[in-house]
Amino acid sequence: MNHKRLCYLREKMDRMSYIFTLPAMVIFCLLLVYCTVESATEFDPYKILGVVRSSSQAEIKKAYKQLAKEWHPDKNKNPEAEDMFIKITKSYEILSHEEKRANYDRYGQTDDNAQYGQPQPSFRHFHDSFYFDESFFHFPFNGKTNRDFADNKYLLNFNQYMNDVVPDSFRRPYLIKITSDWCISCIHIEPVWKEAVQELDTLGVGIGVVDVGYERRLANHLGAHRTPSILGVINGKVTIFHYAVAREHLRQFIEDLLPQRLVEKVTDRNYVEFLNNWHEYNKPHVLLFDQVPVVPLLYKLTAFANKDYIQFGYVDQGLTETVNLLRKFNINTYAPTMLAFKENSDNPTDIIQSKGMKKQIIDEFISNNKFLLVPRLVNQKLFDELCPVKQFHRRRKYCVLLITGEEEAFVTGNKAFLSFASTNTKEVLRFAYVYQRQQQPLCDVLLKDRDNPPPQVVILERRNAAGKVLYKPVMGGWNGSEDDKYRLLEQLEMLQKDPSILNNDAMLPELNNEFACMFLIQWIYTAYDYLCQIADDLLHNNWREMMPLLSLIFSALFILFGTVVIQAFSDSSEDKQSKPKAKDSAKSEDGSPGSASTSSRPPKKNFVEVTELTDITYTSNLVKLRPGHINVVLVLTNASKNILLSKFAKEVYSFTGSLTLHFSFLNVDKHSEWMDALLEFAQDAMRADNDEDDSSHKADYTGYVLALNGHKKYFCLFKPVYTGEDLDSKSAEEAPAATAGRSRSGSREEQAARKTVPRSRSTSTLQIHHKLDRLGLWMERLMEGTLPRYYIPAWPGLEKITANK
Repeated sequence: MNHKRLCYLREKMDRMSYIFTLPAMVIFCLLLVYCTVESATEFDPYKILGVVRSSSQAEIKKAYKQLAKEWHPDKNKNPEAEDMFIKITKSYEILSHEEKRANYDRYGQTDDNAQYGQPQPSFRHFHDSFYFDESFFHFPFNGKTNRDFADNKYLLNFNQYMNDVVPDSFRRPYLIKITSDWCISCIHIEPVWKEAVQELDTLGVGIGVVDVGYERRLANHLGAHRTPSILGVINGKVTIFHYAVAREHLRQFIEDLLPQRLVEKVTDRNYVEFLNNWHEYNKPHVLLFDQVPVVPLLYKLTAFANKDYIQFGYVDQGLTETVNLLRKFNINTYAPTMLAFKENSDNPTDIIQSKGMKKQIIDEFISNNKFLLVPRLVNQKLFDELCPVKQFHRRRKYCVLLITGEEEAFVTGNKAFLSFASTNTKEVLRFAYVYQRQQQPLCDVLLKDRDNPPPQVVILERRNAAGKVLYKPVMGGWNGSEDDKYRLLEQLEMLQKDPSILNNDAMLPELNNEFACMFLIQWIYTAYDYLCQIADDLLHNNWREMMPLLSLIFSALFILFGTVVIQAFSDSSEDKQSKPKAKDSAKSEDGSPGSASTSSRPPKKNFVEVTELTDITYTSNLVKLRPGHINVVLVLTNASKNILLSKFAKEVYSFTGSLTLHFSFLNVDKHSEWMDALLEFAQDAMRADNDEDDSSHKADYTGYVLALNGHKKYFCLFKPVYTGEDLDSKSAEEAPAATAGRSRSGSREEQAARKTVPRSRSTSTLQIHHKLDRLGLWMERLMEGTLPRYYIPAWPGLEKITANK
């Protein structure tokens, strides 16, 4: 009985669960379809980029760049900036790809609609941490499930990076992704990262993945402070990728990492010079013929990996300037062709031609043509590779070395030695030559018991890396005659049968580096690339990476400008001598030394840094001033410079804590035309002055202060207000006009007083000093935003700030 009841209850519960589950599943599916259809209809790449369907690729690219700058999450603090930036990137990926664009135009979708459509951002509106795509039921509960399985073979730790990646980055660039578990943004770039890695890995670019959760030390060493981040490493130097994560951008990023002078463009005009400089560079030359106008990335990477051994050139078959070159070497224009040249610039020593020029084919071709037939030993590295140390009996190498000179008398013998070496087919023999004057220590050791001068031929075998060799000079010297060739051939045949004929041993010194004189040129090229990288980092506000360098630069600038500011604010020796006289006269006339002592009081030591506004600093300090920043400019003359700058610094010192304020001064003696042009837009403020001043007199701008907003193109004006006390007459203290303060420094009453009453130097200095008495109150109103603003259509041009003659 109990068993039947249990079965009945179980059956009833199953039916109820089915009744409730079926509608829930239907509702969920309908909701999913509705959201997908709605988001698919909303997603219009043309609308997002603001272009029409007939727009060209150039117009689409231009619109994308503008929107990407506007909506980049690092620059736009809008909460929707990240989602909008993703839409812009995906829209550009569709419209920049002809096949995907045609698919969208025809069917309203693409093959990878799951990647480019809108479901991802629209579902994220429900909850920021909820992300829905094909991996909806594959939650990242641990690092292995979150990280793509293909990334596991690229994982790096700190030791691998320091021991393997950094040394290898001098032969090929590396692309490194910084990721972590539970990184939602990392999932967004995953499809593009897979495509880029699949392409770049086959080209020879090194790939790395760093998991911040396990390799925090390596991430900090690389300067990656957020996930996801993509970095490039070349020549041991780290560069951060700043652009939208698209396959084309990553490819271009790798190309930008490479040095600019790897491959030389070769045409009919310069191919003879290019092929004939093998003697100067001591390297073979390789030419690639192709129909594309730009050098392929694969060829650039090959040139970077073998830059120490081969000179690379590129010939664009589509140019009319290469017709003779194609005809000379009988190049087939239907497939890429690669030619290798050594000592003979008229005939290539090797050639390959293939429609699919793969990395393996090119590497094998380069390996077979890595050295000249008879290279010159110019450094120890080349000597070690040409004549390696004996390791096993079967792998021993014999080096046939010609000791010669650079003069014309040795040319015939050198050519004969090259001709003899070109007939060699034995892998165990390597031919080389040295100039006695360039490698004198080496030649002294090998020819120490020889009375005959060069040219001489020596056969040697290296026994250890310390420099021990077994060698045997060829009797009779070397002049290139048939007898000399016969004797050398006889010695080599004997060596094959009996290696013991090398009966002399010696310790060779390290070879001189003949290319050390080119270090300065290489250093200039490296410095140029480094400065370009610094400019790029500054452009993208990569402050964390640039902080050590910026700290050094600003420390040097602080010391420099600090010295200039101290000199500018310090009183001249003449002023110092006049101050005691002014103090004595004030005591005798007024009997009140307080006011005089106040005027002769030494300035405070805490000053604000003030820069001069000139035609050099005009653009950076005004025209291109950052939004929200204001430049407060003091107008002065040569005579009033020291006095006004000192007073100006004291008045604005309390406002230097604001990061949006900058302080400058303008010399009106040099730039009066600019002031006239600017104040034409402030007629209301200047009307009173025009009414009072005589038209025959030029306007006096001394003591004026301008608050210039370069971005919004408006300025606020401060006119000097005199509130000080007159030292020449004690009755002036009792006058109502003097106690209330003058409304203007240029009033007619004051001008009349100046003409009638003689003034001492300290009195005129005091009056100029008091022109800025109300500047502090004006600065407070400026910070509050209550000052009247005078807008202008554009800042006066550079012709307005030229010095008056």
